[in-house]
Amino acid sequence: MPARAGQNPPSATAVQELEKAQRPIRVGVQLVNLYATVRDKDRRLLADLTQQDFKVSEDGKEQKIEFFSREVNLPLTFGMLIDTSPSQERVLMAEQDAGERFLRRVLRKGDLVFVISFDIDVDLLSDLTGDHAALVRAISRARIFAPRAPGGVQGPFPQSGPKGTRLYDAIYLACKEKLAAEAGRKALIVLTDAVDAGSQVEMEEALEVAQRTDTVIHIIGVADYGFYGLGGYSGEGVAKKLAEQTGGRSIFVRNEKTLEEAFDQISEELRSQYTLGYYPSNTTRDGKFRKIEVKTTRAGARVLARKGYYAPVK
Repeated sequence: MPARAGQNPPSATAVQELEKAQRPIRVGVQLVNLYATVRDKDRRLLADLTQQDFKVSEDGKEQKIEFFSREVNLPLTFGMLIDTSPSQERVLMAEQDAGERFLRRVLRKGDLVFVISFDIDVDLLSDLTGDHAALVRAISRARIFAPRAPGGVQGPFPQSGPKGTRLYDAIYLACKEKLAAEAGRKALIVLTDAVDAGSQVEMEEALEVAQRTDTVIHIIGVADYGFYGLGGYSGEGVAKKLAEQTGGRSIFVRNEKTLEEAFDQISEELRSQYTLGYYPSNTTRDGKFRKIEVKTTRAGARVLARKGYYAPVK
């Protein structure tokens, strides 16, 4: 905007405010936010990418990235879900020790965490809190399932009907009851062999509620292969699907050292993410699932981000 004769040219701030005011207002268009982690071919985190290094497509159509930032200190809200079914009896103590160390590394001021254990029941051991000591006490209270009194299922999330390892129920309830109302970055850290046996909801229902609440699922697979016998274990495919579809990671460990490394890798990723936002070109409010693909132009790099979202409804 040129200045008239005798007038001082407008300041840079005034120009920015004018440009902001002239931007089109999008009414009823949902902003889609994505959190992305990028590693190179040697699995090192890449922290120097710019907006121009990313491409986002929805249902095969490229989208314009409207917002971009690198998040390091944004508060986290996450749940730690601990499998306490009989198949975890020989590995539970190692899980608890590693989980406590993970909290010491990742927990910062402003973060909120809750702890759930699950077997034939889903038990809330600690509600959302930033109190490290309270969370450690909650993790230590996780116990391998022992038969309960006939006719009663304990815990805040009772069920009726078939009973078993309620992995899908635990994910569903954690997302719907604890994370749906929270804003910002949300995640679940699930310590399990990823074998479900008796949930009331199916895997697809658990996955859908995670996607609708923008929750990233990280699964640390701790399996006692001897418990299932030769050829009897089948949890890795389930873990991979739950994690990949939500932008998380599934890591299966064989000993305490690799368990510690898995926690290190996930805590590092939680604190080093890019945020990308776009207004979808498809503005139909039909509630359908839209596939998202996030790529980077950096050679050899791999992006970890959620695979889609559900459009709003009328």
